[in-house]
Amino acid sequence: MNELQPKNNNAVVVSQPTQVGFNFFDPVQFDTMQRVCKLFASSELVPEMYKVSEKNPIEKAMANCMIAIEIAQRIGASPLMVMQNMVPIYGKPSWSSKFLVATVNTCGRFNPLQYRFIEKGMLGMVDYTDYVWDNATRSKRAVTKQFDGKKVMDIECVAFTTAKGSDKMLESSPVSVRLAIQEGWFTKNGSKWQTMTRQMLMYRAASFWTSAYAPELSMGMKTIEEYQDIQDVEYQEIKDTPEEERKNNANKEQISMDLADGKDKTTKTVVDAQTGEIKSEIPTEEAPKTEEPQNSPGF
Repeated sequence: MNELQPKNNNAVVVSQPTQVGFNFFDPVQFDTMQRVCKLFASSELVPEMYKVSEKNPIEKAMANCMIAIEIAQRIGASPLMVMQNMVPIYGKPSWSSKFLVATVNTCGRFNPLQYRFIEKGMLGMVDYTDYVWDNATRSKRAVTKQFDGKKVMDIECVAFTTAKGSDKMLESSPVSVRLAIQEGWFTKNGSKWQTMTRQMLMYRAASFWTSAYAPELSMGMKTIEEYQDIQDVEYQEIKDTPEEERKNNANKEQISMDLADGKDKTTKTVVDAQTGEIKSEIPTEEAPKTEEPQNSPGF
């Protein structure tokens, strides 16, 4: 609610209303949000994942819209801008780098981000780790390679700014072309690091800065460029191996144990292969063999 607050000079000002987030468990707010989401889902301005279509039913479109609106309220951004700049990569939501920079610049807490470039000379030969397919193990394995950077300038970029009302400089971790090569970003197929080097340096430096000083603005989500640069390394899940081995090899043969004491061989136990039940089995005495009568001569 708005409140009247007196000041020392007897002037009266109206305080701004406090921003309240959406409560999923409030029936009234939830019903209102459903109507808002239905409105967005019917618009032609939202991306396909938020729009109702044959492949995207109304329930799914409204759910996506509701999540986007809730995130927009948390970071104080326009819901439409969040929908336009939040993209799923490998099943996880990610931000556009330009949107992340714009969010920092307009949040009201910091001055606009700036960038400092330093040319550190030619790279020379740079060792980096690549992942190649191994037919023997049917998986990717790490291989150390060398990048010939004798004709490539090593440029370092740092994003920096100050908080409003403070002179303390806030700087990101340095990002360089050498780092991009060592991490595998520069040499990855289809990478924009080779054609848009300075732009990619600024994007990555801004992402590092946001993660360090304003992680609440990114909501812990990576940028699209970061997800695209991630090296996909296949791994083998081994936690279920003992369980699978037990299922494949258990109860293949019947096990009998002699639980009698001493030399008593009259008691024997048998384990049922199907149920695992231990059964006692008392051997029956063998009947004495009787000799069959032989035909005697007929005289």
